[in-house]
Amino acid sequence: MRVILCEEVQSLGSIGDIVSVKSGYARNYLLPRSLAVLASDGNTRQLNHQKRVLNNRKEKLLGELRDFAKKIAKLAITISKQSGEEGRIFGTVTTQEISEALSKNGLEVSRRKIRVLESINKVGSYTAEIKLHAEVTAQMKFVVEALASPVAAASEVPAE
Repeated sequence: MRVILCEEVQSLGSIGDIVSVKSGYARNYLLPRSLAVLASDGNTRQLNHQKRVLNNRKEKLLGELRDFAKKIAKLAITISKQSGEEGRIFGTVTTQEISEALSKNGLEVSRRKIRVLESINKVGSYTAEIKLHAEVTAQMKFVVEALASPVAAASEVPAE
């Protein structure tokens, strides 16, 4: 008996697969639990239509995400951190700080989607990877600059 799976069934297939199973297995297990429907001509046509609709939605979404990735790639972000001698920064730049910098520029990205490709321990230019979708990843360049330290600024003030 041929059935179309409505749910993922372990060792049988995933959603939308048309599989052949024994009639007892289909009648007693798959059909009563709504794990599958009979693979009639009407159900097969409906499945094919749903697949086309889903593919169209997916292509539209991927197009929007690719445009968003291009916006991210064009963006120049600067993050200021306190630094010590030879440009070494105190602490590190976190994905939360990168996410907040993107938000200030009007691009909302979850910190969980951001991955820094190298360790950030000095002032300089770095690259982060933002995984927007399984098929769309954006590369973003950002600069870490030294924050003017209050001690140095106070010592430069002339005494009267």
